[in-house]
Amino acid sequence: MTTQTTKTHTIDATGKRLGALATETASVLLGKTSPDYTRHLVADVTVEITNMSKLDVPEKKKTEIYQTYSGHPGGRKTETLGHLATRRGFAEVFRRTVAGMLPNNKLKKQLLKQLVISE
Repeated sequence: MTTQTTKTHTIDATGKRLGALATETASVLLGKTSPDYTRHLVADVTVEITNMSKLDVPEKKKTEIYQTYSGHPGGRKTETLGHLATRRGFAEVFRRTVAGMLPNNKLKKQLLKQLVISE
């Protein structure tokens, strides 16, 4: 009988750009860095991101707008990346960026649970 061990990838966010770090994280979460990659299974990896507050985000990117819609009339809310970062921290900005790079299927929530972010 074989037992699976969870592999942990630790990535330091100091001085890295938001998109480059999110791309690397999404690739590892999907399991594309391991030789036994399968699209329909959740990879047995955990990704830990450290020093998220030292992430390099240019001023132009801080004006990017995030939108949410509740489905009700008048339920659309908009917020800039800079405002979201001050309100919820860069961890939430990064989590949303990685979520946008993952496929929209039943595995998305499970994959995001394997992402651990520390400020």
